[in-house]
Amino acid sequence: MKYFIQFLVVTLLLFTCCKKEKKSDEKLKKVHKEAVYTSFGEKLSFDKVLTSEALLAKYNTLNTGDTLNLKFASKIKEVCSKKGCWMKLSLSEETEVMVRFKDYGFFMPLDSEGREVIVNGKAYSKETGVKELQHYAEDAGKSEDEITKITAPKIEFAFEATGVLMKK
Repeated sequence: MKYFIQFLVVTLLLFTCCKKEKKSDEKLKKVHKEAVYTSFGEKLSFDKVLTSEALLAKYNTLNTGDTLNLKFASKIKEVCSKKGCWMKLSLSEETEVMVRFKDYGFFMPLDSEGREVIVNGKAYSKETGVKELQHYAEDAGKSEDEITKITAPKIEFAFEATGVLMKK
């Protein structure tokens, strides 16, 4: 009986230690994941992040004026070359989303093109006028000839970001 009780105590201690170790491993993974990203704007977590393909499917069901609050991951296709006040993210090979930052509260580094990001905020579709499209082309460093070729408004996917995590 004495050995049986000792066996139970040792077994209980062993399971308790393993459980604590597992929790610390999860914490370590979370800290490591956060260390790999630079944060801009509001802090955000890594849970419930959509893929760019899943977001594109959601955009295809939106009407102009509808909004969705969500988080998604993508790659930066282009950044405002003057101060980083907007960026374009890939949704597919031929589709992109224009991302602006809530209340111009933060900007992206000018050299962040091609980096992976997780973006949190509001997704919506809108009609962008000719003057605004020409302004964005100018910010992107397009030639005067390319800018004058913009003559019609465009329905585009847009996103107002409250926070961004950019992979280092």
